[in-house]
Amino acid sequence: MCATALCAAPGARATGAKSDPADATAAAHAAIATPELARHRIDEHVRELRVLVDYRADLIKRRTTLINQLKAQLHLWLDHTPGDLARPKGTDTLACLLAAAHLGAHVRRVLLDMTADLSELNRRVHDLDATIKEIVSPLAPALLEITGISHNSAAVLIAEIGDITRFPTSAKLARYTGCAPIPVYSSDQERHRLHRGGNRRLNSVLYTAAIVQKRFHPAAQELLARHEPAKGKRGARRILQRHLIDVIHRAMTTDRASGQHQITHHRSAA
Repeated sequence: MCATALCAAPGARATGAKSDPADATAAAHAAIATPELARHRIDEHVRELRVLVDYRADLIKRRTTLINQLKAQLHLWLDHTPGDLARPKGTDTLACLLAAAHLGAHVRRVLLDMTADLSELNRRVHDLDATIKEIVSPLAPALLEITGISHNSAAVLIAEIGDITRFPTSAKLARYTGCAPIPVYSSDQERHRLHRGGNRRLNSVLYTAAIVQKRFHPAAQELLARHEPAKGKRGARRILQRHLIDVIHRAMTTDRASGQHQITHHRSAA
Protein backbone atom coordinates (compact mmCIF):
# COMPACT_ATOMS: atom_id res chain seq x y z
CA MET A 1 0.00 0.00 0.00
CA CYS A 2 1.38 3.39 -0.94
CA ALA A 3 1.84 6.27 1.44
CA THR A 4 -1.02 8.21 -0.18
CA ALA A 5 -3.43 5.36 0.45
CA LEU A 6 -2.27 5.09 4.04
CA CYS A 7 -2.92 8.77 4.62
CA ALA A 8 -6.43 8.34 3.32
CA ALA A 9 -7.15 5.28 5.45
CA PRO A 10 -10.28 5.33 7.64
CA GLY A 11 -9.62 6.76 11.06
CA ALA A 12 -6.67 8.88 9.93
CA ARG A 13 -8.43 12.05 10.99
CA ALA A 14 -6.75 15.28 12.00
CA THR A 15 -8.25 14.93 15.49
CA GLY A 16 -6.08 11.89 16.18
CA ALA A 17 -9.01 9.94 17.64
CA LYS A 18 -8.08 6.58 19.17
CA SER A 19 -9.08 3.59 17.03
CA ASP A 20 -7.59 0.43 15.53
CA PRO A 21 -7.46 1.92 12.00
CA ALA A 22 -5.78 5.06 13.38
CA ASP A 23 -3.24 2.91 15.26
CA ALA A 24 -2.48 0.90 12.11
CA THR A 25 -2.08 4.09 10.11
CA ALA A 26 0.22 5.59 12.77
CA ALA A 27 2.39 2.45 12.73
CA ALA A 28 2.60 2.59 8.92
CA HIS A 29 3.53 6.27 9.02
CA ALA A 30 6.27 5.50 11.56
CA ALA A 31 7.67 2.79 9.27
CA ILE A 32 7.61 5.12 6.26
CA ALA A 33 9.27 7.93 8.22
CA THR A 34 12.13 5.66 9.31
CA PRO A 35 12.99 3.47 6.27
CA GLU A 36 16.51 2.91 7.60
CA LEU A 37 15.20 1.35 10.83
CA ALA A 38 16.58 -2.16 11.38
CA ARG A 39 14.08 -5.00 11.37
CA HIS A 40 12.65 -6.13 14.68
CA ARG A 41 14.95 -8.93 15.88
CA ILE A 42 12.92 -11.13 18.19
CA ASP A 43 14.64 -13.58 20.51
CA GLU A 44 12.88 -16.19 22.63
CA HIS A 45 12.26 -13.94 25.64
CA VAL A 46 10.87 -11.10 23.53
CA ARG A 47 8.61 -13.53 21.68
CA GLU A 48 7.27 -14.81 25.01
CA LEU A 49 6.72 -11.31 26.33
CA ARG A 50 4.84 -10.30 23.19
CA VAL A 51 2.36 -13.14 23.68
CA LEU A 52 1.93 -12.37 27.38
CA VAL A 53 1.61 -8.60 26.88
CA ASP A 54 -0.97 -8.98 24.10
CA TYR A 55 -2.98 -11.52 26.09
CA ARG A 56 -2.91 -9.35 29.20
CA ALA A 57 -4.14 -6.34 27.23
CA ASP A 58 -7.03 -8.44 25.93
CA LEU A 59 -7.91 -9.64 29.44
CA ILE A 60 -7.82 -6.06 30.79
CA LYS A 61 -10.16 -4.96 28.00
CA ARG A 62 -12.60 -7.78 28.76
CA ARG A 63 -12.41 -7.06 32.49
CA THR A 64 -13.11 -3.37 31.98
CA THR A 65 -16.15 -4.15 29.84
CA LEU A 66 -17.49 -6.59 32.43
CA ILE A 67 -16.93 -4.14 35.30
CA ASN A 68 -18.84 -1.43 33.45
CA GLN A 69 -21.73 -3.78 32.70
CA LEU A 70 -21.86 -5.00 36.29
CA LYS A 71 -21.80 -1.48 37.72
CA ALA A 72 -24.66 -0.47 35.43
CA GLN A 73 -26.77 -3.42 36.63
CA LEU A 74 -25.96 -2.76 40.29
CA HIS A 75 -26.99 0.86 39.90
CA LEU A 76 -30.26 -0.22 38.26
CA TRP A 77 -31.24 -2.97 40.71
CA LEU A 78 -29.65 -1.90 43.99
CA ASP A 79 -28.79 1.77 43.51
CA HIS A 80 -25.33 0.73 44.64
CA THR A 81 -21.86 1.79 43.46
CA PRO A 82 -19.26 -0.88 44.33
CA GLY A 83 -15.64 -0.23 45.19
CA ASP A 84 -12.61 -1.48 43.30
CA LEU A 85 -13.78 -4.59 41.44
CA ALA A 86 -10.33 -5.26 39.98
CA ARG A 87 -9.25 -6.71 43.34
CA PRO A 88 -10.41 -9.88 45.13
CA LYS A 89 -11.62 -7.92 48.14
CA GLY A 90 -14.02 -5.93 45.95
CA THR A 91 -15.56 -8.98 44.26
CA ASP A 92 -15.82 -10.89 47.56
CA THR A 93 -17.64 -7.96 49.19
CA LEU A 94 -19.97 -7.71 46.19
CA ALA A 95 -20.77 -11.44 46.29
CA CYS A 96 -21.78 -11.14 49.95
CA LEU A 97 -23.93 -8.12 49.14
CA LEU A 98 -25.73 -9.92 46.33
CA ALA A 99 -26.34 -12.99 48.50
CA ALA A 100 -28.18 -10.85 51.08
CA ALA A 101 -29.95 -8.45 48.70
CA HIS A 102 -33.69 -8.56 47.93
CA LEU A 103 -33.54 -9.66 44.31
CA GLY A 104 -35.40 -12.06 42.08
CA ALA A 105 -33.80 -15.46 41.64
CA HIS A 106 -32.94 -14.91 37.98
CA VAL A 107 -31.44 -11.45 38.51
CA ARG A 108 -29.42 -12.68 41.49
CA ARG A 109 -28.04 -15.60 39.48
CA VAL A 110 -26.98 -13.36 36.58
CA LEU A 111 -25.27 -10.84 38.85
CA LEU A 112 -23.51 -13.58 40.80
CA ASP A 113 -22.37 -15.21 37.55
CA MET A 114 -20.98 -11.87 36.34
CA THR A 115 -19.18 -11.44 39.67
CA ALA A 116 -17.73 -14.95 39.40
CA ASP A 117 -16.56 -14.25 35.85
CA LEU A 118 -14.92 -11.06 37.06
CA SER A 119 -13.14 -12.91 39.86
CA GLU A 120 -11.79 -15.39 37.32
CA LEU A 121 -10.52 -12.59 35.08
CA ASN A 122 -8.84 -10.96 38.09
CA ARG A 123 -7.12 -14.25 38.91
CA ARG A 124 -5.87 -14.70 35.35
CA VAL A 125 -4.53 -11.13 35.20
CA HIS A 126 -2.79 -11.66 38.55
CA ASP A 127 -1.17 -14.88 37.32
CA LEU A 128 -0.01 -13.15 34.13
CA ASP A 129 1.47 -10.30 36.15
CA ALA A 130 3.47 -12.80 38.20
CA THR A 131 4.75 -14.56 35.06
CA ILE A 132 5.70 -11.28 33.38
CA LYS A 133 7.54 -10.14 36.50
CA GLU A 134 9.50 -13.41 36.60
CA ILE A 135 10.61 -13.03 32.97
CA VAL A 136 11.30 -9.28 32.99
CA SER A 137 13.22 -8.97 36.27
CA PRO A 138 16.50 -10.54 35.03
CA LEU A 139 16.18 -8.91 31.58
CA ALA A 140 15.73 -5.27 32.60
CA PRO A 141 17.25 -4.39 36.00
CA ALA A 142 18.28 -0.89 34.88
CA LEU A 143 14.96 -0.25 33.17
CA LEU A 144 13.02 -1.23 36.29
CA GLU A 145 14.95 1.32 38.36
CA ILE A 146 13.24 4.15 36.47
CA THR A 147 10.39 5.70 38.44
CA GLY A 148 7.11 4.96 36.69
CA ILE A 149 8.33 1.87 34.82
CA SER A 150 6.62 -1.19 36.30
CA HIS A 151 7.29 -4.78 35.28
CA ASN A 152 4.32 -4.64 32.90
CA SER A 153 5.55 -1.36 31.39
CA ALA A 154 9.04 -2.81 30.97
CA ALA A 155 7.53 -5.86 29.28
CA VAL A 156 5.74 -3.64 26.76
CA LEU A 157 8.95 -1.70 26.08
CA ILE A 158 10.95 -4.88 25.52
CA ALA A 159 8.23 -6.53 23.42
CA GLU A 160 7.71 -3.52 21.16
CA ILE A 161 11.32 -2.31 20.86
CA GLY A 162 13.18 -5.63 20.94
CA ASP A 163 16.89 -5.05 20.40
CA ILE A 164 17.60 -1.46 21.46
CA THR A 165 20.49 -1.28 18.96
CA ARG A 166 17.84 -0.85 16.26
CA PHE A 167 17.79 2.75 17.50
CA PRO A 168 21.36 4.14 17.48
CA THR A 169 20.21 7.32 19.24
CA SER A 170 17.43 8.23 21.64
CA ALA A 171 16.17 10.75 19.06
CA LYS A 172 15.32 7.91 16.68
CA LEU A 173 13.51 6.08 19.48
CA ALA A 174 11.62 9.27 20.34
CA ARG A 175 10.49 9.57 16.74
CA TYR A 176 9.36 5.93 16.73
CA THR A 177 7.31 6.36 19.91
CA GLY A 178 5.68 9.60 18.80
CA CYS A 179 7.38 11.64 21.54
CA ALA A 180 9.43 13.84 19.22
CA PRO A 181 7.58 17.15 18.68
CA ILE A 182 6.96 18.13 15.07
CA PRO A 183 8.02 21.64 13.97
CA VAL A 184 5.21 23.81 12.59
CA TYR A 185 5.85 27.04 10.73
CA SER A 186 3.15 29.70 10.63
CA SER A 187 3.47 33.45 9.95
CA ASP A 188 7.26 33.20 10.04
CA GLN A 189 7.07 31.80 13.57
CA GLU A 190 8.41 28.40 14.49
CA ARG A 191 6.57 26.30 17.02
CA HIS A 192 6.12 22.60 17.76
CA ARG A 193 3.07 20.43 18.05
CA LEU A 194 2.27 16.95 19.29
CA HIS A 195 3.25 14.11 16.97
CA ARG A 196 0.20 11.83 16.68
CA GLY A 197 2.06 9.10 14.83
CA GLY A 198 4.44 6.49 16.15
CA ASN A 199 3.87 3.41 18.26
CA ARG A 200 0.84 4.22 20.41
CA ARG A 201 1.44 1.39 22.88
CA LEU A 202 4.90 2.73 23.68
CA ASN A 203 3.52 6.26 23.82
CA SER A 204 0.96 5.11 26.40
CA VAL A 205 3.71 3.61 28.58
CA LEU A 206 5.65 6.88 28.46
CA TYR A 207 2.54 8.90 29.32
CA THR A 208 1.90 6.72 32.37
CA ALA A 209 5.54 6.97 33.47
CA ALA A 210 5.40 10.77 33.14
CA ILE A 211 2.26 10.94 35.31
CA VAL A 212 3.90 8.77 37.99
CA GLN A 213 7.08 10.85 37.92
CA LYS A 214 5.05 14.02 38.24
CA ARG A 215 3.73 12.70 41.55
CA PHE A 216 6.77 11.03 43.04
CA HIS A 217 10.02 12.10 41.33
CA PRO A 218 11.58 15.39 42.58
CA ALA A 219 13.71 15.95 39.45
CA ALA A 220 10.67 15.47 37.21
CA GLN A 221 8.68 17.88 39.36
CA GLU A 222 11.43 20.49 38.99
CA LEU A 223 11.52 20.00 35.20
CA LEU A 224 7.76 20.41 34.94
CA ALA A 225 7.76 23.51 37.17
CA ARG A 226 10.50 25.06 35.00
CA HIS A 227 8.67 24.55 31.69
CA GLU A 228 4.99 24.93 32.64
CA PRO A 229 4.96 28.77 32.64
CA ALA A 230 6.06 28.88 28.98
CA LYS A 231 4.77 25.57 27.62
CA GLY A 232 1.70 24.90 29.74
CA LYS A 233 0.98 21.66 31.59
CA ARG A 234 0.62 19.52 28.47
CA GLY A 235 3.69 20.98 26.81
CA ALA A 236 5.76 20.46 29.96
CA ARG A 237 4.57 16.86 30.20
CA ARG A 238 5.63 16.24 26.60
CA ILE A 239 9.08 17.60 27.43
CA LEU A 240 9.21 15.17 30.36
CA GLN A 241 8.20 12.28 28.10
CA ARG A 242 10.94 13.21 25.65
CA HIS A 243 13.44 13.29 28.53
CA LEU A 244 12.20 9.85 29.63
CA ILE A 245 13.09 8.51 26.19
CA ASP A 246 16.75 9.43 26.84
CA VAL A 247 16.64 7.70 30.23
CA ILE A 248 14.93 4.59 28.84
CA HIS A 249 17.34 4.37 25.89
CA ARG A 250 20.34 4.46 28.25
CA ALA A 251 18.78 1.90 30.59
CA MET A 252 17.92 -0.55 27.80
CA THR A 253 21.40 -0.15 26.32
CA THR A 254 22.89 -0.93 29.74
CA ASP A 255 20.61 -3.96 30.18
CA ARG A 256 21.52 -5.28 26.75
CA ALA A 257 25.25 -4.91 27.41
CA SER A 258 24.84 -6.69 30.74
CA GLY A 259 22.86 -9.49 29.11
CA GLN A 260 25.43 -9.93 26.34
CA HIS A 261 28.18 -10.08 28.97
CA GLN A 262 26.33 -12.82 30.85
CA ILE A 263 25.81 -14.83 27.66
CA THR A 264 29.50 -14.51 26.72
CA HIS A 265 30.53 -15.47 30.26
CA HIS A 266 28.35 -18.59 30.25
CA ARG A 267 29.65 -19.66 26.83
CA SER A 268 33.25 -19.20 27.96
CA ALA A 269 32.59 -21.24 31.08
CA ALA A 270 31.08 -24.02 28.99
